Amino acid sequence: MLFNSYLFLFLFLPVALAGYYLLGTVRLGWAALWLCIASFVFYGWWNPRFVVLLAASILFNYVVSRYVLRLAGNKRRQGWATAFGVACNLLLLIYYKYLVAWLGWVPGLGLDAGGILLPLGISFFTFTQIGYLLDCRAGLVASPSLLKHTLFVTFFPHLIAGPVLHHKEMMPQFADPQNYRFRAENLSVGGALFIMGLAKKVLLADSIAPYADQGFAAPGELQFWAAWGTSLAYAMQLYFDFSGYSDMALGLAKMFGIRFPLNFNSPYKAHCIIDYWARWHMTLTRYLTAYLYYPLAMQISRWRSRRGLPVGAAGSRRVGGFAAMVAAPTLYTMALAGVWHGAGLQFLIYGLLHGAYLCVNHGWRVAVGVRFSPRHPLMGRLWRAACVLLTFVAVVVAFAFFRAAGVGDAVALLQGMAGWRGVEALEWPGALLHEVGLWEAWRLVAGRHVLAVYLALLLLIVWLAPNTHEILGRFSPALARTQEAPVAWLRWRPSAAWLAALLLVLGLCLLHLHRETRFLYFQF
Repeated sequence: MLFNSYLFLFLFLPVALAGYYLLGTVRLGWAALWLCIASFVFYGWWNPRFVVLLAASILFNYVVSRYVLRLAGNKRRQGWATAFGVACNLLLLIYYKYLVAWLGWVPGLGLDAGGILLPLGISFFTFTQIGYLLDCRAGLVASPSLLKHTLFVTFFPHLIAGPVLHHKEMMPQFADPQNYRFRAENLSVGGALFIMGLAKKVLLADSIAPYADQGFAAPGELQFWAAWGTSLAYAMQLYFDFSGYSDMALGLAKMFGIRFPLNFNSPYKAHCIIDYWARWHMTLTRYLTAYLYYPLAMQISRWRSRRGLPVGAAGSRRVGGFAAMVAAPTLYTMALAGVWHGAGLQFLIYGLLHGAYLCVNHGWRVAVGVRFSPRHPLMGRLWRAACVLLTFVAVVVAFAFFRAAGVGDAVALLQGMAGWRGVEALEWPGALLHEVGLWEAWRLVAGRHVLAVYLALLLLIVWLAPNTHEILGRFSPALARTQEAPVAWLRWRPSAAWLAALLLVLGLCLLHLHRETRFLYFQF
């Protein structure tokens, strides 16, 4: 079931909300159970057989978590129990996401790679439960409960595509009786954020998607402008698709009185690749940093310290220290992040490419740092704009591997972007002035270059407009503090004018739901 469907909007969501708040007035456990059942229905609507897999995963991890907590006095055995649980989760993920897919391409096995069904959200609910087991080992879980654990994992706004949640963020909220009581503010704020996210998905992402699909269907035929148009179209599609999903997830959670961590914060405004990963899929970034990067970096630092080698800032200023303490854990983490997104070699290259970007960015900070900073205000603004543009171009180049069907297609697209197959001649209004007037000439050229005009409008929105959480400002349901939009009339508040505007946007979305497509991150 998709958030952008009539079934979800007019049947599932109203019934889920009504049952949750009605049962919450009687007994909190019943309301929590109702939400678990609703979440299983939501998950199973696409393919009911995977509900058994989800339920088995939850039960297994709950049993292992109880055993891990029971071994709190024996750190060695507790570590082995945790490792066993984590390994089983990873094996499940590897089997469905990689092994089955790879076997599908082996000739003679009779498997259709294109017809293999991957359980929706398997990466997200598996990562969530691995984090839960690690929290149990760290002593962050006080009172385990099968019902609370099930609700933590299955809560439908985040079940399919995140955000990746931490136990310590959610359990206090699920235990708070006030969150089971209906409040008009929850519905108002959550509904406003949901509509904004729905508009991003339905009106923007789905509108630009055909241009990206058309270009990636035959990347070897694209010349310079067509290749860049395809790449930018996909960058805009993915941006508004994932941003829209993230807003809808936070908005839905707020309707149920729950606040999620911020997961998307205008990443194309990032002035460097480090800043980009602090804004893009933020909960995945912190997960990978906490459970992959930091443990390896600490092990390397301890190893160097035992041998009398410099560590910390002093060590990272040397080539060997930088390679060991910064580059190695960064490339390791980003390689796994790339492989997490898919089984193809192109995903590994995508991860390593971003890892290389991050190493260059960290190296620049170590070697140059703030010493290179224009002092004149105008030069400072130009320098920052150039940094944002360079970061954006680097991200778009990496997206070629993220979207392409294989490495060959990605390379073919990059060749087109580099002008390998030539540069098309552009038609300008001046060439038509002898036939028609200036306005008509611009209109004709714009009509023939719809994609360019549309991309320009989307880039203006991405770079100049405040994001939804800045629009909501102090009303934003995100757990992190967000800034307010700089312009007063763009700040949301409960008013008749904002209600009318959002209802108009909702009406436009409903008229376009016939173009229903799957969210891009559902495949991960």
